[in-house]
Amino acid sequence: MKIAVVGSYGAGLTMQVPRMPVAGETLSGGRFASGHGGKGSNQAVAAARLGAEVSFLTAVGPDQFGAAARQLWAEEGIDASGVRTADAATMVGIILVDEEGENRIAIAPGALDELTLADVDGFADRIAAADLVVVSLEIPLPVAVAALRTAHERGVRTLLNPAPAVALPDEAWEWIDVLTPNASEARVLTGRDPDDPANGDELVDLLRTRYAGTLVLTLGAEGALVDSDGQRSRVAPVTVPRVVDTTGAGDAFTGALAVALVRGDDLTEAVRFAAAAGAHTVGIAEVIPALPRPDDVAALLRR
Repeated sequence: MKIAVVGSYGAGLTMQVPRMPVAGETLSGGRFASGHGGKGSNQAVAAARLGAEVSFLTAVGPDQFGAAARQLWAEEGIDASGVRTADAATMVGIILVDEEGENRIAIAPGALDELTLADVDGFADRIAAADLVVVSLEIPLPVAVAALRTAHERGVRTLLNPAPAVALPDEAWEWIDVLTPNASEARVLTGRDPDDPANGDELVDLLRTRYAGTLVLTLGAEGALVDSDGQRSRVAPVTVPRVVDTTGAGDAFTGALAVALVRGDDLTEAVRFAAAAGAHTVGIAEVIPALPRPDDVAALLRR
């Protein structure tokens, strides 16, 4: 199973707090940790841990965070030979997590802003050799779109995790084989207000006015809606006894879904597998320690 991932790496600086501070407030009682982050890197690690051969395109800075990233990828068996060392600092994300496990994140992109179309051209051979290309949107949009186009032109299946969501150029829709937004991302993709009350089925209908491929709309505690080839079904959520930290759950879902699709799972079963991977992640603090291995997912699916 060969998966090429085009996305972000960033250092995650996480503080668990009793509650979210309000504007102008200094809140004590937090617990701090630092670690690896970035949607692309998280997805690459998740896919590698679940058995895929993974190559990764991103950019990091000439700093301690970039060096730590390369060590992580080496330990996880990820081919990072296509990763660019940029002039700017490695991306940093500041993450606040409250006692309910909900998070707030602010990001300084740094090196990611230096990724270019030339970097995608240099990664084209790895894209062509892959069974599936996974793309997310913490990198410059033209780079993400170029990766989708490159894969499409080479006959390689694509999966776009549209996070963080932005409006896509019209031509990009036809280069996406599998689209995995959550509800808020679906609203952005369809030009709706973030507070639009449309439910899951309505959001799928809205996306269908623009997109004809396989659609997996993730709905958190409500599971997911799967819409493909004129058939729509709901996949029930996989639950854990306690939610500790939701950071990285979507990345675990994406990496696991990629693995399940490449190995040929039925679409509904692939989404169920991915939901279990995401559920495992929310029960453990921080992202990399929480990303599952096959036995972790299997244990949740047996419950």
